[in-house]
Amino acid sequence: MQTADFDYDLPADLIAQTPLARRDRSRLLTLRRSDGAIAHRRFVELVDHLQPGDVLVLNNSKVIRARLRGLKRDSQTKVEILLLEENCTNDWWAMLRPGRRLSAGTRIQLCRRDGSTSECEAEVIGKNAEGHGRLQFHRTPDITRELVALGEIPLPPYIERSNAIHFDDDEARYQTVYARADGSVAAPTAGLHFTDELLAQLKAKGVEVCFVTLHVGVGTFAPVKSEAIEDHVMHSERFEIGTESARIINAAKSSGRRVIAAGTTTVRVLESVARERAGKIEAISGRTNIFIYPPFPFRLVDGLITNFHLPKSTLLMLVSAFAASGSAGGRELVLCAYAEAIQQRYRFFSYGDAMLIE
Repeated sequence: MQTADFDYDLPADLIAQTPLARRDRSRLLTLRRSDGAIAHRRFVELVDHLQPGDVLVLNNSKVIRARLRGLKRDSQTKVEILLLEENCTNDWWAMLRPGRRLSAGTRIQLCRRDGSTSECEAEVIGKNAEGHGRLQFHRTPDITRELVALGEIPLPPYIERSNAIHFDDDEARYQTVYARADGSVAAPTAGLHFTDELLAQLKAKGVEVCFVTLHVGVGTFAPVKSEAIEDHVMHSERFEIGTESARIINAAKSSGRRVIAAGTTTVRVLESVARERAGKIEAISGRTNIFIYPPFPFRLVDGLITNFHLPKSTLLMLVSAFAASGSAGGRELVLCAYAEAIQQRYRFFSYGDAMLIE
């Protein structure tokens, strides 16, 4: 299949810039895979769609304050750093801007959020093939301890912020209510719609809730540059499944109950492990670079809660694969649903509305 097959036109004013006042009041488009039927709901009505005995799997990764700002020591040029992954203490891969002007040996004085300079420094010690910089941090025992004072929540570029007026809101709302494990540089956005109250209602109905962890990296959102989607290579991301979650999921599948994944990141964890273990889940930690696109045969996930994704993105390809497991027909189903959402003026992307595909 071609990357262009997953393109669509989106009016710019449908890209959500701020979250709704209440998380669970976002809209919910439901898509039934068996016949393509579409209905329009509110996310709080999810409790009416899930059944007693269903297992809802959530990604509990927590977004870190991964965006740093600083000044080149020699020229005072402004520098922006997006931390990507820790190699070891004070040793990180990062996206740098302006990247081409930051060669090995460049030292960067880090700034606090008010613009004043801190004691901390970053030194560029190398570059990789993607142009990412390897940074060694100095004058701090551990840069992760400084992120509270220095770092910012790394909102995606399509959310425009000209000043810090939304900082407190973004700090709270670009994070799920159940986030626990530090490590993501982008939110698992399907989970942003859940509230503690809604989760309590689901549990009271008999839905089992469990968690996995996948630390979302830039690879999840990296654009597909190849013409043929098969030529795209995903970056790997760290994941973990605990013993109790593995037990709950395996018990559900053994008894014919549904497993509902909240988010494409959750799907990638579950299907990565199920693919290697004949459809079973076990307590495990590791890395995955699984790239799911039509006609991917799903082994474990029976329902998917997801946001609306960017054109030609790997996330849209995954959703299309799920809409018709094992065939190429899901692309048309999903793009028809997206056209309906645009006509009904749904809000798109991270702070936008949601879909339930079952």
